[in-house]
Amino acid sequence: MGDVVLMHFTTVDYVIFALLLVASTGIGLFYAFSGGRQRTTQEFLMADRSMSCLPVSLSLLATFQSAVAILGAPSEVYTFGTQYWFLGCSYFLGLLIPAHVFIPILYRLRLSSAYEYLELRFNKTVRICGTVTFIFQMVIYMGVVLYAPALALNAVTGFDLWGAVLAMGLVCTLYTALGGLKAVIWTDVFQTVVMFAGQLAVIVVGASQAGGMAEVWRKALNGSRISGLDLNPDPLERHTFWTLGVGGVFLMLALYGVNQAQVQRYLSSRTEREAVMSCYVVFPCQQIVLCLGCLMGLVMFARYGEDSPLDKGYVKTNDQMVLYFVMDVFKDLPGLAGLFVACLFSGALSTISSAFNSLATVTMEDLIKPHFPNMTEAKATLLSKGLALVYGLVCLAMAYLASIMGSVLQAAFSIFGMVGGPLLGLFCLGMFFPWANSTGAVVGLVAGLAMAFWIGIGSFVMRMSDSASMPLFDNETAAVTSSLVNATTAKLRPSGVQALYSLSYMWYSAHNSTTVVVVGLLVSFLTGPMKEEDVTPGTVFPVLGTLLFFLPERYRDKLCCVTPLSMAHKSKDITAQISDGNGAALCKEDTVTEDKEMESDRAQTEEDDAEWKTPLPSCKLTGQTVEETVF
Repeated sequence: MGDVVLMHFTTVDYVIFALLLVASTGIGLFYAFSGGRQRTTQEFLMADRSMSCLPVSLSLLATFQSAVAILGAPSEVYTFGTQYWFLGCSYFLGLLIPAHVFIPILYRLRLSSAYEYLELRFNKTVRICGTVTFIFQMVIYMGVVLYAPALALNAVTGFDLWGAVLAMGLVCTLYTALGGLKAVIWTDVFQTVVMFAGQLAVIVVGASQAGGMAEVWRKALNGSRISGLDLNPDPLERHTFWTLGVGGVFLMLALYGVNQAQVQRYLSSRTEREAVMSCYVVFPCQQIVLCLGCLMGLVMFARYGEDSPLDKGYVKTNDQMVLYFVMDVFKDLPGLAGLFVACLFSGALSTISSAFNSLATVTMEDLIKPHFPNMTEAKATLLSKGLALVYGLVCLAMAYLASIMGSVLQAAFSIFGMVGGPLLGLFCLGMFFPWANSTGAVVGLVAGLAMAFWIGIGSFVMRMSDSASMPLFDNETAAVTSSLVNATTAKLRPSGVQALYSLSYMWYSAHNSTTVVVVGLLVSFLTGPMKEEDVTPGTVFPVLGTLLFFLPERYRDKLCCVTPLSMAHKSKDITAQISDGNGAALCKEDTVTEDKEMESDRAQTEEDDAEWKTPLPSCKLTGQTVEETVF
């Protein structure tokens, strides 16, 4: 493998890539001119709450599986082994908790934006803080997630960098702005199939060229790439069972529990049962995706061994190494390289389109409608489409900024993870602790964000200074020197602030969300905890009453005694009451006219869903009832 493989695409590869763009655009145009033609915000932003389980679950999967993950997982396994596989252990609780805690609360409140919950539970200030934090998180992330794979593709294959960025950005903006959430979800379904096909093609052909899967496994085993169960509890270790299996749960909760891009899909389901089932369906799909990424990394190792293209200087980064491997495997098979590129950009499209749609939703519902309560439905829908278009152009601008950020590129990726933890903590503070007040929520969120950026940026600067201090030798000498330095520093455990900076990135979400909860509770107690009668019914899940079952009932009632929200449709009355009481109109688009039009359509689904719309448990219920309701 000593000679550099000439990387170039054939006409067939370009045709397959173009077909991906055409098909995605076609789906958007179909939903733009069919059905209700996206004439209402309910249809454009929430897909008329009519989606079934399968497309919602595949859309959840596609949003999770970005192009960065498609390139990152094989590279991780090639370099460090299959320890990363244990991340799959976190998927169980990471999806079970949203299915039985977050979805019942958010779905029964009939929200459009997840951050509407924060106003129902606390006040408008907390809602705006949550919304602005989310917008900052997604705007930073979406440009980078589009630019990074295009840059890797350009570096390895010479594929036109800005041609790819503009094509993907404009196509994604077009079908999101025209077709709304229905188009986003159904293109996600199509793109998920393409992602599976592209990864499977690489594994099958690569394993065949390496002598079969048995040979791939043998080489990986001999090369110490098959990792055992590492039960080291040290939180500074990058990947262990605890960091992946436990820290990963908080990462999953931040993504699947409270992230607007995912919550919006739950809320678009036609029944609560369909929303819960989508979490169950996505679980095996995620395991398959994780296995495909790990297997691709093992096939890479079977092909190159320790003599990687990165060490040889053929590529400059790990993600480029994956593309080099794909082009190497498919060099005599025209069309398959184009299939993997389509797979790669399907990951980018699904993530970015979800960002556009969710950003348009929170901007409309949380920042615009409350200030213009009398806006007509036609104007609101047109403005929502305009917002999706504007965010598409912002994405292209962010991609340009990413191109000139240089070494800050990795920091931009980290921001997505740093912000997710505090937002998770904010929702947990509201849902699980009924005495938490709005002051505690705001102070807790600020403390969590400050802690997140302090650790995240400090860790990034420390890594940059370490790499800058490395001597500039040839590739072989640098690799040996790096190994020696790593072997030496591994024995020296960091202390003080350095230990905080050395915290495994998998613990960031858990650490930052815990900071929000702890600080929020302390401030709430100091400023006067919220009284039971001031808590909106249906906004608190009495987890404390369940966990502290051994306490006398009177103490459990004081810890968590909140009137349950018995039925989903009652949330509209609650919303109206809060709007009247606080002077803060929440501007729900479920108008009387729409309710009449949809009444007959919902009759059957409400009947099918009756068993799922049981009251959220209060602490006054018996332990058996609570257990049955939760599980």
